[in-house]
Amino acid sequence: MEYSGRRRTWVNGGLIILNILYFLYLEITGSSENTLYMLNHGAMYGPYVMENHEYYRLLTSIFMHFGIEHIANNMLVLFVLGDNMERALGKVKYLIFYLLCGVGANVVSMMLSINDPVQAVGAGASGAIFGVIGGLLYAVMVNRGRLEDLSTRQLVGVILFSLYFGFTSAGVDNVAHVAGLVIGIVLAAILYRKPKRTPVQRLWDQLEER
Repeated sequence: MEYSGRRRTWVNGGLIILNILYFLYLEITGSSENTLYMLNHGAMYGPYVMENHEYYRLLTSIFMHFGIEHIANNMLVLFVLGDNMERALGKVKYLIFYLLCGVGANVVSMMLSINDPVQAVGAGASGAIFGVIGGLLYAVMVNRGRLEDLSTRQLVGVILFSLYFGFTSAGVDNVAHVAGLVIGIVLAAILYRKPKRTPVQRLWDQLEER
């Protein structure tokens, strides 16, 4: 085993709570499905970022969601997979990793759509969550195909299903998804370090290979 115990993942839990609280605030004071209302409360919009220098939108938008189904799907995936990534990186690194994946995905999406005649208003944690999936894929591969209860096959399945769902659905920022995935892999390669195995664990590995 890689870990002596399942450490509490306060950061991932905090991120989920923050997403839910902001969603409830938006629903109570207005509507999370009202595009103009979301825009006025921090949603992503390329022209406002580039022309008005409202760079905060790159960050605030990753804590906003359009409707209950949107946030429910994202938080479920984050709840299932985020804990693994936090334990793999540690609390501080995981927070930095998550935010960089989300902001980075927004930046890539904005830059690639800058010349589009119609600019979309965007929101959601999907870019950051795809980053988590990409980071876990890297960590699993480094650990010979398994990390805690995750395997390479499981993560590849999640990636393929999520990308397929995105590309076959309307109103989905697939560029941000792919960007988040790639950024997550790259950041994991920089931040993640495979735990050193004890002599007993190395002996067990040798016995398994025979």
